[in-house]
Amino acid sequence: MIPSIALDQTGGAPLYRQIYERVREAIGAGTLRPGEKLPSARSLASQLGIARGTADAAYALLAGEGYIVSRGPAGTQVSPQLTAPLAASRRATAPPPHASAIGSSLALPFRMGLPALDLFPRKLWSRLAMREARIFSAGRMADADPAGYLPLREAIAAYLAISRGIASAPSQIFITGGYQGALDLVARVLLRPGNAAWVEDPGYVLAREALAAAGARVVPVRVDDDGMRVEEGIARAPDARFVAVTPSHQSPLGVALSLPRRLALLAWAKAAGAWVIEDDYDSEFRYTGHPLPALKSLDLDERVLYAGSFSKVLFPALRLGYLLVPEAQVPAFSAVCRLSQWGRGVHDQAVVAAFMAEGHFPRHLKRMRGLYGARRAALASALTSVFGDRLAIELQAGGMHLLARVAGAASDVELVRQANAAGLAPTPLSDTCVAHDCGQGLLLSFTNIAETDAPGVAQVLERAIGPALRPVNTYAGRR
Repeated sequence: MIPSIALDQTGGAPLYRQIYERVREAIGAGTLRPGEKLPSARSLASQLGIARGTADAAYALLAGEGYIVSRGPAGTQVSPQLTAPLAASRRATAPPPHASAIGSSLALPFRMGLPALDLFPRKLWSRLAMREARIFSAGRMADADPAGYLPLREAIAAYLAISRGIASAPSQIFITGGYQGALDLVARVLLRPGNAAWVEDPGYVLAREALAAAGARVVPVRVDDDGMRVEEGIARAPDARFVAVTPSHQSPLGVALSLPRRLALLAWAKAAGAWVIEDDYDSEFRYTGHPLPALKSLDLDERVLYAGSFSKVLFPALRLGYLLVPEAQVPAFSAVCRLSQWGRGVHDQAVVAAFMAEGHFPRHLKRMRGLYGARRAALASALTSVFGDRLAIELQAGGMHLLARVAGAASDVELVRQANAAGLAPTPLSDTCVAHDCGQGLLLSFTNIAETDAPGVAQVLERAIGPALRPVNTYAGRR
């Protein structure tokens, strides 16, 4: 259990930050051991006399940095993978004293996959959570629908119709444990061992690993400025059963799948009887031009399985996502859900449903788009000012991170190691590649770097990696 936590409520560091620091210190010191169970956020909030949202924010930050993991009904625990040496290492690479001057970000600067935790409407969320708890009925105490809480599925269907041009019935939507849960469900229903699956190269590492773990024969397909090279995929594996693709905002390069390639992909899927898994990654955050339509909105032959997640638009600790399946596949997916999913906790689903049904969700997305646009511009400007031509910043139309191309004797993996030692957390681009050279670069999330903090963050990064860099020529390796 978490040791006694004394919080300073006199105006010092934010309460969620104090909880985060105490838990991290306890893990580093070995007081909390890998695999040890932690109290729920609700229980912790009650023990400390704080709002549930404050405990949620602390747990979200700890989970985002890999210190703790949520096991659904089994509760939250210290990450079993966090061995004692690793715990000590993470403590050693935590932000040094000067990092407090970097700014008020709620996570290590540049860490991928986290929304702006400092900007989440925690008071509103807490109010909705308390309201849903007060109206907790006998009906909600019964077995949860394995497909998910119906009001949430209805809210998602309405949102997709308006924002993404996708017409669907709530019965076609299944609530999952994030995007990984959606992939797992697809694999259980449709995948057979040895089926070929195209994946983007470079691409989302966890998607590739999930398909491989399910028994798929993974086929890396190159990505260029127009997205996945569909013709290359057909040439390499014309009999593929699956394609995992991020068409609106490719992970990690940020490009969009062009319309000719979208149509070619759908035509091939129809002819081959293949399934396309569309991860609508970061589609909500586009800063120039009009939002791109979802690939699913063009799917006249019902070959696209559309997956979405609340981890990046709300917060990761929710562990909620959804999967929209073709109507003809609803019985098969429902049967597997009854056997393997056993439903998910109703309370969090009810809070998200209320957040969406009452109009808070689109307002939150609109606000975040504006703030992210400003943070993105501020960080890009600061990096350009500090590094000059030693970093080539690739600004795409949307997303939650920048791609900075690098050159020099050091690899991007080594540069990341040096940045980690300075309390920063970029991701090396080369780690996202499988079979093709995608060049050297740093993936830099801007979501938790306030505009006023961007110059200081850029200077810390320059001190850490600047000596290893040389001027960058325009990278043309994707073309």
